[in-house]
Amino acid sequence: MVATRLDPIDRKILSELQADGRMTNVELAKRVGISAPPCLRRVRSLEEMGFIRGYHAEVNARELGFEVQVFAMVGLDSQAESELSLFEERCRAWPLVRECHMLNGEVDFILKCVAPDLSTFQSFLTEDLLTTPNVASVKTSLVIRGAKDEPGVPFDVLEERLSRSA
Repeated sequence: MVATRLDPIDRKILSELQADGRMTNVELAKRVGISAPPCLRRVRSLEEMGFIRGYHAEVNARELGFEVQVFAMVGLDSQAESELSLFEERCRAWPLVRECHMLNGEVDFILKCVAPDLSTFQSFLTEDLLTTPNVASVKTSLVIRGAKDEPGVPFDVLEERLSRSA
């Protein structure tokens, strides 16, 4: 398991930064029980190894005028790797598509889209998504409300798993 390459301090650093990526290195060091210089070295190492991919602000989409959130389930005519890659490339270029996940099963991709209003999403759907080569079907579901939006991983589950395997 990949997490076993990390010691408990590294995992605690990741957990703390996941909860609050804006804290100072001094505060982080205090929370994980080490001094600031080795803490900073560990954070830089975790970044270099790819465990930390970036730091982001969680913005309120509705407060910024993005009232519509839609999940689009996309089926493709062909699942050849070149076609899958082309579709993923297009998704990365569409600003309204915030997440794109390839799935196993009945649906090939699920897209999480945000838009300021329904007509903007409808334009994206009819002018971009539905006209994309290789797109065979699209089913959409409008989000009424969200009950949970928790980024990252559950570190308590990881720690419990590691303690059982030790």
